[in-house]
Amino acid sequence: MGRIHPSHADHELELKSFEKTYKCKGCKEPGFGSRYRCELCDYDLHKECMFPSTTTDHDFFENSTFKFFVQPPQNCSCAKCQRYCDACGKPIKGFVYHDEKNGWDLHPCCRNLPSKLRVDDVKFDLCDKVLSKCLWCNKKNREGTVSGVRGWTYVSKCNELHFHVNCATEMALEGWDKGTYNDDYSLALQKVELPIQRHNRNQRNGNKFIRMVKIFFKTIAAILLGDPTITLTCLLVEFLAN
Repeated sequence: MGRIHPSHADHELELKSFEKTYKCKGCKEPGFGSRYRCELCDYDLHKECMFPSTTTDHDFFENSTFKFFVQPPQNCSCAKCQRYCDACGKPIKGFVYHDEKNGWDLHPCCRNLPSKLRVDDVKFDLCDKVLSKCLWCNKKNREGTVSGVRGWTYVSKCNELHFHVNCATEMALEGWDKGTYNDDYSLALQKVELPIQRHNRNQRNGNKFIRMVKIFFKTIAAILLGDPTITLTCLLVEFLAN
């Protein structure tokens, strides 16, 4: 059964699922998997953009009240006034949750990032301070972000594992577009072979760490790309396979 959305009032949008990427017409950010779609107009919306909340908050921001806007609030359209998501550090181009008091901004999908995450026996906290290099891209700051809005990082309780949340998105999109999603994850994880060797003394522990990293990235990518159903699927597949 289709639903009407104010941003596309001429036709109903139906819940679809395809194994290809798309660009959400609401927040202008990429997505994959399930989406609300109008075939006639090639119009897609993330589930989070299809059903936004009028107001929301986030555990990471104390006493915050984010209001939903279909366009980023700004005084003018110059580059200096460009708004950036405080979660991923990327520009805000469409739908956004904005805290008027503090000037914070979140993409609709980014606001779903949990402040705490546990993968196997490893606990991660969401952090807005860059303390060390990301274990994936080997950089402190993500490319494409701006000074003052560096994007969030998940940091393990032991403070040895640091992952930019946006690295998961880029890795997932690259693998998905090539049509070899699962294989690309295994190949891409070779990038963190050296850090893994430093943290693990034997092959058994190394394999466990690789598995943990795979689950972590799949979980975060599913949230940021607007298909949380994949999150549960990824977790179940990984845990049942081991």
